[in-house]
Amino acid sequence: MQRKDMTDLIAFLEVARERSFTKAAARLGVSQSALSHTVRQLEERLDIRLLTRTTRSVSPTEAGERLLNRIGSHFDEIAAELDGLGSLRDSVAGTIRITAGDYQIREYLWPRLREFLREYPEVNIELSVDYNLQDIVADRFDAGIRMGSAVARDMIATRISPDIRFVVVGAPSYFRSFPVPKSPGDLTEHDCINLRLPTRGGLYAWELEESGKEISVKVEGRLVFNNIYDVVDAARDGFGLAFAPEDLVSKDVAEGKLQIVLRDYSPLWDGFYLYYPSRRQHSPAFAALVKALRHQS
Repeated sequence: MQRKDMTDLIAFLEVARERSFTKAAARLGVSQSALSHTVRQLEERLDIRLLTRTTRSVSPTEAGERLLNRIGSHFDEIAAELDGLGSLRDSVAGTIRITAGDYQIREYLWPRLREFLREYPEVNIELSVDYNLQDIVADRFDAGIRMGSAVARDMIATRISPDIRFVVVGAPSYFRSFPVPKSPGDLTEHDCINLRLPTRGGLYAWELEESGKEISVKVEGRLVFNNIYDVVDAARDGFGLAFAPEDLVSKDVAEGKLQIVLRDYSPLWDGFYLYYPSRRQHSPAFAALVKALRHQS
């Protein structure tokens, strides 16, 4: 169906319901003669008369009555849906899809989302855990979370965390069997717990810092995980050294379950950012979410 057919059908429906070209023209904001011409063109294209016209009244023919009954309700549903979209534009409601790693979700998203969802009961949140650097536009996500250095320049980025320091940790039980490493080179002699990241194409090389320069150390060990929480759990149980965010292991360190080593080589990285397309028109719900997640320094 062409766009002109849609316009002409709307004109016909208005006339058929009002039983008057004058009233229908007033509702549509067009002249009576223009409306009459539009309906006549529709009848000519369909090759059937839809309205019976007299000097005093207008009424649908049998074909017109059938068309009115069959399509009138569908146009009403379309109008109702459009009105519904308008209400979403003005209210804090709707669904927001975000992709992020498990650590970002658990440590920085969920603590704030708990309060956000209580405040806005008509907002739905979908969180997708993924270590891949996904194309949020192609995959139809509203936003993603990455470290600031990994956010593309054409995206808007809102900081949601402080800078993140990564540290090497091990359990006291582990150090009863292995010496404490004194330099990054010593890690090659240790049982280290590896993390496999799909974005790296293999095992993650620990990125330490020496004299202000980044150094990468490929470590080896018996265990490989694809999420940081299992890495920390294994380290706590004494199965090797782990390289993890300091805030994630701070409680274990305070309780003596883990010990930080090589602190002088621990890098401080840019924090996490919520990023999203700059050209997309965002809903009030998304604007409220960005405000709720923004890091307060």
